[in-house]
Amino acid sequence: MALKDLFDLTGKVALITGGSRGLGLQIAEALGEYGASVVLTARKQNELEEAKAHLSSLGVTAHVYQNDLSQFETIGPLVDRIVSEVGPISILVNNAGATWGAPAEEHPFEAWQKVMNLNVNGLFLLTQTVGQRCMIPARSGRVVNIASVAGLRGNSPKMAGTLAYNTSKGAIVNFTRALAAEWAKYDVTVNAICPGYFPTKMTKGTLAYGEEAILGATPLGRLGGPEDLKGLTLLLSSAASAYITGQNIAVDGGITAV
Repeated sequence: MALKDLFDLTGKVALITGGSRGLGLQIAEALGEYGASVVLTARKQNELEEAKAHLSSLGVTAHVYQNDLSQFETIGPLVDRIVSEVGPISILVNNAGATWGAPAEEHPFEAWQKVMNLNVNGLFLLTQTVGQRCMIPARSGRVVNIASVAGLRGNSPKMAGTLAYNTSKGAIVNFTRALAAEWAKYDVTVNAICPGYFPTKMTKGTLAYGEEAILGATPLGRLGGPEDLKGLTLLLSSAASAYITGQNIAVDGGITAV
């Protein structure tokens, strides 16, 4: 097979959660450019429509579905509708997430539940449903989880506390390893990307509080940019990664290397 064909996603349906902005939209741009039929979900319809228009301006056709993955009863109907209207899902990018900043001793339990329900429970239920209805019957698929360097290490004492977020991303790191081992028999690969600090709506508070310290601890000396996740996501979503599974790969400017 020609090398360029290994990365070709023509005929693949890629579901990207939290795909209306930030890292999810960056990923949608990459997968759409290489031929995937892009499906975006997010909570806000207006942001989905803006993302759809943006992708259209790049020549990418996107299908958008308003959905809140923390409302677990909506997940089955969502997958059924996508399969019916677009086609079986062959690439799942679990990008949707939430965070909460508070010292551990003051962290509200309701906020802990909110983070866990979206970042862990909703991710599990969506992945399970897509696996059951699409990937396992096809004996083929790519699951790409967006974890975080926050799931690979603790917080600096200089930074605001994000205990629930760190815990949830650590769960995704091991979820990735465990599911990869289970679903290898179906030829479904499961990998995770662990971004460092990118300027997004979710990281706005953290960067306002500690950007200087973050840059000082990052060997490359900068934040993540709009192109920095595209290549890896394309690799992990394509035939080029057929022998890669169970991996958690940091994209962080070297911050976890020191």
